Amino acid sequence: MQPLLDIQNLSIDFTTENEKISAVENLSLQIKRGEIVALVGESGSGKSVTALSLLQLLPTPPAIYAGGKILFSDSGVSHLDLISLVNKKRTSTSNSKIASINNPEIKEISDLRGSQIAMIFQEPMTSLNPVMKCGKQIAEALVRHKRISRAEAKKETLKWFEKVDIPDPEKTFHKYPHQISGGQKQRVMIAMAMCCQPALLICDEPTTALDVTVQKKILLLIKQLQQEQNMGVLLITHDLGIVAEIADRVAIMFKGVILEQNSTIEIFRHPQHPYTKALIACRPALHAKGERLPVVDDFLQPGQNPAVAATSSPPMIPHLNEVLVKVENLSVRFPVKRNLLGKATHYFTAVDNTSFEIYRGETLGLVGESGCGKTTLGRALLRLIEPSGGDILFQGSSITQTPESNLQHFRKEVQLVFQDPFSSLNPRLTIGEALAEPMRLFSDETKTQRRSSISKLLEQVQLSPKFASRYPHEFSGGQRQRIVIARALALNPTFLVCDESVSALDVSVQAQILNLLNNLKSELGLTMLFISHDLSVIRYMSDRLMVMKAGKIVERGDSEEIYRNPKHDYTKQLLSAIPKIKL
Repeated sequence: MQPLLDIQNLSIDFTTENEKISAVENLSLQIKRGEIVALVGESGSGKSVTALSLLQLLPTPPAIYAGGKILFSDSGVSHLDLISLVNKKRTSTSNSKIASINNPEIKEISDLRGSQIAMIFQEPMTSLNPVMKCGKQIAEALVRHKRISRAEAKKETLKWFEKVDIPDPEKTFHKYPHQISGGQKQRVMIAMAMCCQPALLICDEPTTALDVTVQKKILLLIKQLQQEQNMGVLLITHDLGIVAEIADRVAIMFKGVILEQNSTIEIFRHPQHPYTKALIACRPALHAKGERLPVVDDFLQPGQNPAVAATSSPPMIPHLNEVLVKVENLSVRFPVKRNLLGKATHYFTAVDNTSFEIYRGETLGLVGESGCGKTTLGRALLRLIEPSGGDILFQGSSITQTPESNLQHFRKEVQLVFQDPFSSLNPRLTIGEALAEPMRLFSDETKTQRRSSISKLLEQVQLSPKFASRYPHEFSGGQRQRIVIARALALNPTFLVCDESVSALDVSVQAQILNLLNNLKSELGLTMLFISHDLSVIRYMSDRLMVMKAGKIVERGDSEEIYRNPKHDYTKQLLSAIPKIKL
């Protein structure tokens, strides 16, 4: 039986003014009907470039197809070479200023997208049209490809909303993307991709940064629909737990090259390439607290012994008799309805009468689903959100009673590491200028002293001091996260709040950042509140753990004990949703 998709020796280059960069090199991969093939690798390995090439969504130029074929065979179409369509498109558009949809070559590509090959993109918020209602976006695809009326398309859309388990389909049909949650947006994307029943579905990191419970529902949904419609699926991810749960075969990609491919069972039981071994080994769930996580370089550098590289270092012992932060009956409420005079009549309670302590030198983990109040609680501790009730004591002094104008010392002592390092860095400032900004505000250092401090900070987070003259867009995601950590450390804080600071990173980059935070904690004596929805990361990083649901702390205690023997049903639910490698 011929494969649904047959990629043969595909090579893709990107051209710049000064050089030509190879993004994909001699890639060969096959996908059959009813099969899920996972393409696994770090950011920048060429996974998404490969996926976009299947739908011919790469801009040509700067992208250049340097060789190979992409053969697609389904519904009576025999060995259609998608690259040849790109070449026809380029020829037809170069001969006219405006490309017409009536052009047969362009129409052939357009007819294929959505109907026979569909894609679930990584970030649904940027993939959905923000000025078009959710239901209309799916109905538009149905009208275009199934040639049905708008009334029929609406009925079909509502059926798909029910199928992907979207609550209240009729209301969601008339909502805009910003009015629904991240998990619901991802479900809308799934409905849009699958409503025309394509033969091949491309899933590009479909669950990145989603809660484990939402992630599990999305994965089960994709698997169920794939089996119902006997689709072929290309799953692009860096999460090996997801791969182990739903993939039939796995291809490991690194710097544009597929290093090895095999059945999922064989890849996990008998990995052949050192890079594959590295990806499997650097997951926090496999390592004890305080143990250095192995990274990719440990496996790829000649003569390096990963077992030696991953030796344990004694964890910092918290001062359990010295409370640094004390929270008493803290509540945070947001108005959701106001009367004609502007007075709030209804409130949403994000943090509900919460009390706890954080001891000097400890890392307290805070885990829960999106919307449970984790980020609100973290920001309330820093007075970035005003509490509605209760008290916060820092080093024995109340900060809720302190006027904003008198919080300068507190601002110097506490810092926040944001979830998204790119949006938290000013794109117009160089890295050196971003690091110097808090120093200018809070210290009396001269310009020369600041330059020296910036160099030390960059070295502290394992970056070259030469990077100070570069801008944020010139760095990878892992490097940007290091820069954000360096900025948080610029004023030598006592207390650090890490808000989902590794949630969207590749597992290998995540290992580097977690190692860095552990090293800094030991070197600088930092106290941390570590917020995450990933219980395996929280278990690895934290001394104690709090589980939050709907604004309340439902379970607390030693992180290892809760991870091994959870008491509350909600904690058990979170743990059961973590993708596990059982092969």
